[in-house]
Amino acid sequence: MRAIWRGSISFGLVSIPVTLLSASQANEIKFNLLDSEDSARIRYVRINEDTGEEVPWERIVKGYEYESGKYVLLKDEDFGKVKAEGTKTIDIDAFVDQAEIEPMFFETPYYLMPAKGSEKPYVLLRQILSESGKVGIARVVIRTKESLAAVYAHENALILNLLRFEEEIRPVEDFDLPQEAKISAKEVTLAKQLLESMTEKWSPKQYHDEYASKLKAWVEEKVKSGDTSTAPSEGPEAPAATKAEDIMEMLLKSLKGSGAGRDEKKPEPAKAKSGAAKAKAKA
Repeated sequence: MRAIWRGSISFGLVSIPVTLLSASQANEIKFNLLDSEDSARIRYVRINEDTGEEVPWERIVKGYEYESGKYVLLKDEDFGKVKAEGTKTIDIDAFVDQAEIEPMFFETPYYLMPAKGSEKPYVLLRQILSESGKVGIARVVIRTKESLAAVYAHENALILNLLRFEEEIRPVEDFDLPQEAKISAKEVTLAKQLLESMTEKWSPKQYHDEYASKLKAWVEEKVKSGDTSTAPSEGPEAPAATKAEDIMEMLLKSLKGSGAGRDEKKPEPAKAKSGAAKAKAKA
């Protein structure tokens, strides 16, 4: 598995060399968009909405619309002036109770793998996080983008989970939600009883993406039954390579087809006159 980032975790004077690996994987079937008439792939093009012409990549720039129809154009060097400085350290600024972080702040998990020789401090950090129920809050720069992150223990691993910044979470006040409703004490009691009767220990293994599984099985069934389509070829197939023993024969056939071996004294057949030539002759 390819490493996403290499560096070290730092808390206090303790530094732990680590490698960052993705902890998630896509569980979906990828589809191509095709023309239903001939199964040809659909190609997306970059069209100038004013001229209707296709625009090459080298002419495309990013623009920020500060007013309707007015833009500030930005080049690569503009983004370079404000990009986060790449660092090789995950500096833990503070430790907080994991229960204090709302689930909506968690975004993308990664495994932190200890480098050879750093197993002891790795296990130490994992143990104190596990026993305390705390997570380390840090900042990390991955591919020039700075992110807030939480470092916590999960089984035998240390996990780095990217966090959303507060400004990325829409406040509840933005939505028209009910403040209260008339609910009787009996309704509350019955609802709590139902909740208790449905309460069980969390077991992620008993849940899976049933839609993806059924869709994959259905696609495989169509392949087995021959219900498939072949895309048109990009062009005529390339001729087969000429074998060494056939080279002389191919050369002779080529010469014969080109007329190079024709007797020069043999008169060529008269060419048929075109309609225009005939009309000119009659005149």
